[in-house]
Amino acid sequence: MANNLFQQARNAVNRMTNGQNFNEQDKEAARNAIQSAYTNATPEEQQELQQLEQQLEQQNEIK
Repeated sequence: MANNLFQQARNAVNRMTNGQNFNEQDKEAARNAIQSAYTNATPEEQQELQQLEQQLEQQNEIK
């Protein structure tokens, strides 16, 4: 079964890193999605979630 929260976290970060408009609420929603996804994530998904967190932080530094 696919981890829906994991996919939501990935999608949220992708939207932000692809240059679409976003605000603090969007950033917080992406952070929350990442944290929620950790609960049911496989070790591989957890590693990707860490990468997504890093992308999100890099995006915060740019904006």
